[in-house]
Parts: sequence; C-alpha cells; structure tokens
Amino acid sequence: MIYLDNAATTMHKPQEVIDAVVQAMSSMGNAGRGANEASLSAARVIYDTRDQLCRFFGAENPKQIAFTANSTESLNIAIKGLLNPGDHVITTMLEHNSVLRPLYEMQEKGVKLTIVKSNPKGTLDIRDIEDAITPETKMIICTNGSNLTGNYIPLQPIGDMAKEHGVLFVVDASQTAGIFPIDVQKMHIDVLCFTGHKGLLGPQGTGGIYVREGLEVRPLKVGGSGVQTYNKKHPVQMPTALEAGTLNGHGIAGLHAAMDYLERTGVDAIRAREQELMWRFYYGVKDVPGVTIYGDFDTKERCAIVTLNIGDYDSAEVSDELLTEYGISTRPGGHCAPLMHEALGTVEQGAVRFSFSHYNTDEEVDTAIRAIHELAEDE
Repeated sequence: MIYLDNAATTMHKPQEVIDAVVQAMSSMGNAGRGANEASLSAARVIYDTRDQLCRFFGAENPKQIAFTANSTESLNIAIKGLLNPGDHVITTMLEHNSVLRPLYEMQEKGVKLTIVKSNPKGTLDIRDIEDAITPETKMIICTNGSNLTGNYIPLQPIGDMAKEHGVLFVVDASQTAGIFPIDVQKMHIDVLCFTGHKGLLGPQGTGGIYVREGLEVRPLKVGGSGVQTYNKKHPVQMPTALEAGTLNGHGIAGLHAAMDYLERTGVDAIRAREQELMWRFYYGVKDVPGVTIYGDFDTKERCAIVTLNIGDYDSAEVSDELLTEYGISTRPGGHCAPLMHEALGTVEQGAVRFSFSHYNTDEEVDTAIRAIHELAEDE
C-alpha cells in the first residue's frame, strides 16, 4: 500500500517509537500512584516528555504542558474551560469540527460567535479578524494549517494582534506540530492544542495542551490525580488541573521517543522533504484536464497536502479507485471541515486529499501522478 493519508495520522512511525511503546507496556506502572520503581519509572518518562515538549514549543515551564488524548480533547478543554456566557469569540471558516462543534455548544449557552470568511482559495485576510474584535471579545481561535487545503496560517501576526487588543489567542496545531516551528512565547500564544499522532510521529491517543502561566482553565474532567486525595475539589495547579485520571503512559513513552527522533532528524529537514514530495505531486497533476485542485499554491509555505477532484466524480469513488486499482490510500469526503467545503463549493462532491510524509518516496508520488492521469482520462 502507498500511504498518502498522513494528515489523518502518520502511519509510518520511527522504529524507536514502536520499541518504546512495547517496552513501556511490559515495564511501566502508574505515574504518581506509588513509590515503587515501576511507578517512578513512568513518572520520569512522563516528566521528560513534558520537558521535551516545553522546549520544543518554547514554553516557559514544563508544568504548563498537560497531556490529553488528542487535539480534540485539548480544544474542548480550551474552549469550554475559558469561555463564559456573554463572551465573544472569533474563529474562521478553515476550522475543523474539533473547534466548530465545541464553539457551537458554547454559542447555545450564550457565547457570541463570529466566523471569519475565507476566499475561494481557502485563505484568510487577517485584517478581517481584527475588524471582528469588539469590547466583548475574549478569544481568537484558529488553525495553524488547514487539514483540507493545506493552507498555512502564519501565527505571529495574529498573536501580535491578539496581544495588542488584550484577547486570548488559542491555536489548533493539529496539522503543524512537528512540521513547522512554533514558539508560544514569541508568537503570543495563550493556549496551544496539539496531537501526538500526526507530525509529532507519536502513537495515537497522545496529545497535549499548553496553557500560558497565569491563565486558569476550568478542567473538562475531574477525578483521581495522585495528590490531594482528601480535597473535595480537583487540584488547580498545572498540569494536574487538566490531567484527571491515569495518563496514557505507554503512548507518552512512544511520544518521548518520537521527540528524540524529531530533534535528531530536524523539523526543517522533515518539512523540506514533505514539501518536496507535495510539489512533485502538484506539478504532476495540476494541468491534467478535468482535475480541480483546491487551496493556495502561490506561497511556498504550506502543509504537505494536495486536495483535488476529477470532473464530477464523487470523491469517495475516486478514492476507492485509487485504493483498489493502484493501492493508494487517500482521504475522500468532508474531512470534518464543513465550512471550508462551503467556501470551496465542494459540499456535495467532497474532495480527495493526498497528504505526504517524509517517509514517502518519489516513486510512490509518481505512481499517484500516473493514477490521476489515468483516472482523468477515463472520466
């Protein structure tokens, strides 16, 4: 199988990630739940990974990184833990349902919601975000990279704007963590939500949330924490405040190994290789008759994603043909990005997404190019 669905999850993990999970499953106890060596060993791995992530994202203190199951949990924590009835929040049409659905829930509870529109290429005018700010605005929340088009959203100008207006800046880094450099302090990011199983090359079921020092977030869940057992309320200190229950220690051990791999290999080198493959595919299919490509390809910096349709073919049919006839795995349909499909005019048809990893090869990309040519000829 030629796996070109890396925006959903990176299937090919570094071998040391796999080895770390296997070892952890045979040796790791429950961190913070005892003084035995198995428990202490788990606590050390979890702390070391927290410290790695702190340095990786330019955070001020490892305790400001809390582990979650994925970006969805992190985003729910941020949105439901910071917004109150009467608050105003600004987001964009580029967002994933992990942002939109919690916002719609909060809207039903009295939060005012503004969704900034994109143009037909799926790009934003950042001035539209600033124009939407009101005295009641509490938060700007947006993605760093569209999971549908691959368009990259620069964080620095939005962070500068948020700081100038005294507005919280919350970032969904699902598609960019591990690929693009992120510095939460320099970019004035108050909350960063990320997952471990995509660009960070870790196991599924791992993720995290960075919360700026001094910012208190209501926890999404409360319960066992390993400390303050006789307190009727959940501890408020980070990271315990957002980590009720047993952590995915086995997965975090894999994420620890993945962070070592990223540090050794280099984020810039990984991004350069992925973009090289993306551009190879793009130039190979962009002029094929009947092929429509979505997104902004006028800028070099973008996620390694090419999303397209062939004529009027339903995207699911094209994706099925790619798999059954060519052994190529892609993602069709709506991609959990309904507003972006509205902007692109692809609500009914959906779209076929090709997303690349640095583990893919030129030969795999060339096979995908040939497949699109042949399928377009048959259309």
